[in-house]
Amino acid sequence: MLILRKLIMIVMVAVIAIVGTAGYRWYDYVTAAKDPLDEVGIELNSRMPMALRKWGCYQLQKRFGDRLPPYGCSSGDGRSWM
Repeated sequence: MLILRKLIMIVMVAVIAIVGTAGYRWYDYVTAAKDPLDEVGIELNSRMPMALRKWGCYQLQKRFGDRLPPYGCSSGDGRSWM
């Protein structure tokens, strides 16, 4: 029983670390990226729930509104921001 408890604790810590790292990387991309076409940032943002993705796209649009939107932030025509 003690081994199972330790194993569960290790798995929980690993999951929290992965989610925390990905969350920080996404937040850093949408608030401080120098380039909106960062592949990792685009992928993370496109997989976020719609409310977070919209907020992230809004943050990117405030800084890069004069450029084409990255994947996940474009409207139906692919050329305008959502």
